[in-house]
Amino acid sequence: MAKLAWVTGAGKGLGRYVALLLAGRGWRVAATARTEADLDSLVADSEDRAGEIVAFPGDITGREAMLALVTEIEKCCGHIDLAILNAGTYIRFGVDDFSAEKFADQININVMGTVNCLAPVLKSMKARRVGQIAVVSSLSGYRGLPLASAYGASKAALTNMCEALKPELETSNISLSIVHPGFVRTPLTDKNEFPMPFLMEPDVAARRLLDGLEKKKFEITFPTRFALMLKLMRCLPYTLYFRITRRILAT
Repeated sequence: MAKLAWVTGAGKGLGRYVALLLAGRGWRVAATARTEADLDSLVADSEDRAGEIVAFPGDITGREAMLALVTEIEKCCGHIDLAILNAGTYIRFGVDDFSAEKFADQININVMGTVNCLAPVLKSMKARRVGQIAVVSSLSGYRGLPLASAYGASKAALTNMCEALKPELETSNISLSIVHPGFVRTPLTDKNEFPMPFLMEPDVAARRLLDGLEKKKFEITFPTRFALMLKLMRCLPYTLYFRITRRILAT
């Protein structure tokens, strides 16, 4: 029997290509997104692949809805062997538009939405004492960047959460990975009006993600050069770091 993967945010962008690549490698994929038309298109594109994609529409911001969805997936398709919690968004705003409402919306989607998916999956995997989970964060979580105060904070929170959970989950034979992508060409990044260094195509990014999961790496980053640059920036003193981010803001 084919192994089962659950991919959230599978309707577009990186999640879509991850789902298709998994199906091509013979996995059965439970694909979740809010827009049913996107899922219908995804299922249609997977018809000639070795595995199967089954659509499970849902909104990750609904806590009880995600609990029910995981139950439905496992009742329909069997136990989830791999969960790739990829769904999220970028709400871009600066000081002039800063508000508690916008900040809360970003945290609710990226952090609590991921947690709403993670909690029921963890419960199922801990009961079986086996499983693999990947949480998609971002390289922007490494350090604060202009116009991404809420987005960067949300992604940094996911990274910190996974660092905290990793040792505990190892005792239950559950592998946990945190994924730090750079810029990946998606409908969301297509809206960006600023330079995006080392922009990756989604099919390439999907392969990098799955290759890292096969090796059970804790941190999966891509593109490599951009990740190294941002890791170096974490070590810079504030005086030098703010000189760089002021230039970013000016572009």
